[in-house]
Amino acid sequence: MKRQDFRFFHRLRVRWAEVDMQKIVFNAHYLMYFDTAVTDYWRALALPYGEAMHQLGGDLYVKKATVEFNASARMDDQLDVALKCGRIGNTSMAFTGAIFRGDELLITCELIYVFADPASQTSKPVPPLLREILSGFEAGEGMVQVKTGSWSDLGKDAKKIRTEVFVEEQRIPADMEWDEADGAAVHAVAYNRLGQPVATGRLLQPKPGVAKIGRMAVHKVLRGSGVGRQVLEALLATATARGDLEAVLHAQRSAEDFYLGLGFKPRGPAFEEAGIAHIEMSRALAR
Repeated sequence: MKRQDFRFFHRLRVRWAEVDMQKIVFNAHYLMYFDTAVTDYWRALALPYGEAMHQLGGDLYVKKATVEFNASARMDDQLDVALKCGRIGNTSMAFTGAIFRGDELLITCELIYVFADPASQTSKPVPPLLREILSGFEAGEGMVQVKTGSWSDLGKDAKKIRTEVFVEEQRIPADMEWDEADGAAVHAVAYNRLGQPVATGRLLQPKPGVAKIGRMAVHKVLRGSGVGRQVLEALLATATARGDLEAVLHAQRSAEDFYLGLGFKPRGPAFEEAGIAHIEMSRALAR
């Protein structure tokens, strides 16, 4: 089994609490590493697990977990936990896992999950849509579709995400979140392959040639999965297509690194907006 056999990896570093006196990882922790990677695997599918399983009408339960040991991980090792869905049966699915230290294979694992009714925990057929999502991911297909349009087209779904993120999570007063600019803005909404909205943002033009991006919001459990990047890139593409030369935004300081990674640079001092620390950032757009 080699690294190139997988397309999904979860990276971690071995901590002190996970090793014994010889600084070798306790065997039981390897299952924890795989379980953590499974959580990240669902994020890579752009599926908020609880909401996705509710829509699919079931849940997944571990039926079998086997681990084979080839070599030990040690204190402070950086490990890559690889996963792939190798087989989907009528009611079950089998995942193959591997833990690598660099290119060295340390541990292999097989995890078998059964799709079942949450109330009775009796097995039921894997939904065709879930089967398609898993097969599509392993084939390298995209897990998200970003749509751009008006508030009348996308406002319902954009409002759902913004309410969850800004009003409920960040406790921004609702009367500060909604404004007349929504009606004039171009909106972008990212949808997963269940059709669930998972991220949004909007684009304004405060003056000719300037694109102002705002209201960027990503479902809490999908942050860091690349969904926000796809929304931002869709808005920047729209701005470039209409001839804008510069993009500006007010970034929450906690998201500053995200925008730096996409070519934005800070401009001016930090400030507060809706009680949250922000900084203005900008980047040039291609002519």
